[in-house]
Amino acid sequence: MIELSHLPHDFIIPKIRNSFMSQFLNQDNIYSYSPELSMNIYNKKRTVRTLHKPEYRPIGETMKRTAVNNIIRDASNQRLLSGDASQVNLASIFDNKLSIFAQKNKIGLDRKNSMRRSDYRLKPVHFIRENGDIDVLHGRSQDVYDIKVFQYRKQQAELKGNQQEEDLRENHPYFDKPLFMIARESNFRKFCQLFVEARYNANTKDYLGQESKISRYKQGHKFLGLVTYLDWIMIFVTILSTVSMSFETPVNRIVDQPLLQIAEYMFVIFMSFELTLKIFAHGLFFTPKALIRDIGGAIDVAVFFVGLIFLCWLPRNVPVNSVAQFLMLLRSTRPLRIFILIPDVRNVVYEVCRGFKEILLVSILLIVLMFMFAIYGVQIIGGRLARCNDIAFFNDQKSCHGTFWRKLYVSKMNVSNDDPVMLVPRVWANPHNFNFDYIGSAMLALFEVLSLEGWLDIRDIIMERMGPEHVIFVHIFVFIGTLIGLTLSVGVVIANYSENKGTALLTVGQRRWMDLKGRIKLAQPLNRPPRPENNKFRSYVFDITQNRLFKKSSAVLVLLNCALLYKPWKVNEQITQISALTSSLFTFLFLVEAVMKCIALGFVGYWQSCRNRFDLLVTILGIGWIVLNFISISKIELQEFSNTFGFTVIILRFFTIVGKHATLKILMLTIIVSFFKSFFIILGMFLLMLVYALAGVILFGCVKFGLELGRHANFKTVPNAIVLLMRIVTGEDWNKIMHDCMVAPPRCTRGGSYWESDCGNSTASILYFCSFYIIITYIVLNLLVAISMENFSLFYSSEEDPLLSYTDIRHFQTVWNMIDTERKGIIPVRRVKFLLRSLRGRLEVDAKKLYKHMCYEIEKLNNGNDVTFHDVL
Repeated sequence: MIELSHLPHDFIIPKIRNSFMSQFLNQDNIYSYSPELSMNIYNKKRTVRTLHKPEYRPIGETMKRTAVNNIIRDASNQRLLSGDASQVNLASIFDNKLSIFAQKNKIGLDRKNSMRRSDYRLKPVHFIRENGDIDVLHGRSQDVYDIKVFQYRKQQAELKGNQQEEDLRENHPYFDKPLFMIARESNFRKFCQLFVEARYNANTKDYLGQESKISRYKQGHKFLGLVTYLDWIMIFVTILSTVSMSFETPVNRIVDQPLLQIAEYMFVIFMSFELTLKIFAHGLFFTPKALIRDIGGAIDVAVFFVGLIFLCWLPRNVPVNSVAQFLMLLRSTRPLRIFILIPDVRNVVYEVCRGFKEILLVSILLIVLMFMFAIYGVQIIGGRLARCNDIAFFNDQKSCHGTFWRKLYVSKMNVSNDDPVMLVPRVWANPHNFNFDYIGSAMLALFEVLSLEGWLDIRDIIMERMGPEHVIFVHIFVFIGTLIGLTLSVGVVIANYSENKGTALLTVGQRRWMDLKGRIKLAQPLNRPPRPENNKFRSYVFDITQNRLFKKSSAVLVLLNCALLYKPWKVNEQITQISALTSSLFTFLFLVEAVMKCIALGFVGYWQSCRNRFDLLVTILGIGWIVLNFISISKIELQEFSNTFGFTVIILRFFTIVGKHATLKILMLTIIVSFFKSFFIILGMFLLMLVYALAGVILFGCVKFGLELGRHANFKTVPNAIVLLMRIVTGEDWNKIMHDCMVAPPRCTRGGSYWESDCGNSTASILYFCSFYIIITYIVLNLLVAISMENFSLFYSSEEDPLLSYTDIRHFQTVWNMIDTERKGIIPVRRVKFLLRSLRGRLEVDAKKLYKHMCYEIEKLNNGNDVTFHDVL
């Protein structure tokens, strides 16, 4: 035996790439072990095969394998703790003979040994960051900064959880048994699991069994595989049920409409079938994948039972504030099922809920602030804003009783004598929308001031009835409340979004690297044919069309063409005829531009660009409009249609200016990327508005019209309610609509059912409008702001980035355009070597050191297939 004078971590352990490992996967089975012989039976990941053919003394097959496994396991653990390489899971043939208790002790001993080995002073480790910088870790800083250590700890936590699950399966006979009666491995349960878990899986492998990098409809395949088939069916059924609920109004009730009842029956039947399958497959309670294992499952069950109870009841008489009306309000939460069924929408809710603590602290701070100012308002202003409705006794409360003749100021009526009058009672009352008599009404008024809606009315009334010195109270609250309420809430939501996504935890260099990756994703191939050298005329035209002055002139022509719409085009007006004639001249110039580009690039090369296709389409529409304009000269009935068609073509022409400037093009791409990243947030906001619209029809569908609640803004139908809620999203007079929905007797009449009463509900109105305004304005809209800021930071980043600038990316696009002769965005892997040799600047590849290595790696990563633009960049 040889005694070693060094510790294990003093030996240099070579690094092995995954591409190098893959060539040994088809070796003889004597060097690999099946998963059941893993060194840890709780590790659910596939066992990695042994990398090298071991060299050992002929002392028996079992001892050979055990010795090699021990050596490699110790080396892998040491590499892991030193930050030098990732962990390699190997097999041990004795582990299947150990009991659960013995294996648990073995795991504990291995963990203690690894911790004991980590007590040694570690060697300085050189590692390469993602941005290419080389850094050194000394001592214990390796455990703090190396991601491999965190991955190791995460894996140990997974192993511990899997171990506990296996212990429960072995020691508890009712564990993972749905309803405590269906066996774990029964064929019936497997059938239910197969039905519940079936989902679309796109075949991304080629005929050789290798992963294909190129997929024409990759996003479409990914979208279809987003949820299971059963969830897709339930999403479709839920949407149909929500559409049927949108036809329900206080006049068109479900009790009297058989078609609406059929839709309700279909939803309850489909959902009962879904829940039954999921319970049989995964259980209801106390199983790893139980139906009610989180708040989403509880909401599913609640939605089902609410629909079932309402369908069995179908009440014909629904009094105000009754159990039946409350049940209808719970039924209006049915669109929330889509939140639960779509994972990305559910993740949006989880991101908001993760920052609930910070949002709650800001809310508490605002409540404390409003409470302090409300106390001041009650003590100083309370009871002093009321006035008499009779001008003769405006400030005299004691004389404000009895009745008086009030003039009616009418318009558009031929009244020969004085204005008509009517007898009305004298009333000593506060202003219509606010008062400071009680702490609750004072806080409601201050919340409206905080939203910056109606605060001028409050200020003017206080100034008129109490004096200008009390106006300072309102101005101070507006300043402090806006500073804390709006600014701080925006900062908290943006910070929570950054922390949940991980960008807030990045260093400056890492954030620059992420921005660079984002800019690379925005970059696209030019798809521009090369200069035709074999034809002088085409080359000359090509030089003209690619000249910067030519492009700027084309953009100026587009702007001048759009400037013709400064006045409305009306029939039989001379200015309209002059504008139409000038626009026809511009259209002819755009046609000349398109012809020149077709000559310079060839029709095939011209057609490959989507921007050129859109330009050609607008030009053809412009030619058609010119023909229509000449035909309609003597026909007045066609002139109005011709004018409408003409300015529509001019508006479409304006969108072509985006592709004529690189900066505008990048900006437009950034807007499109922001929209797609915000798609599920916008979808969640629309679903939330739909829930509030369904509830608003039940609560305020029959409320009488007021100052703001009228023909164009009401809750009589679901579409009207959605339009009104869109108005509230912008904050336009939402407080006045809230007060109109708080109308109470004697200003209204109550009835037996809620559709027979035109009164509102004060408590429901305050909860409804305030909660909607807080959720939409302070949370959802700020979340959209956070996403927009993150994406627009790519556009506003520095042109001279130390990593890679827009000039370097433009140079890569030019070189790629020369290599990609077919303009498909992909090139054969053999052409990559010519691409790498042609690069200059920061992208230049060292021919002696990195050239062969990069060519080899690109070929290995793409399995010899064609490579895309972004693969190489």
